[in-house]
Amino acid sequence: MTIIFLLIGISLLVALTFLGAFLWAVRSGQYEDTYTPAVRMLFEDADSDKNP
Repeated sequence: MTIIFLLIGISLLVALTFLGAFLWAVRSGQYEDTYTPAVRMLFEDADSDKNP
């Protein structure tokens, strides 16, 4: 029975860690530009003729 309580505690700790990392990423601006990555491949690079 104690192993169940231990596993629940560990899983809550892992879940809170991932929640904290997600909130940190949102607050630091990781998800602000959602348009540019989708169309980046459509723009022609200036270095595209130099790289074979």
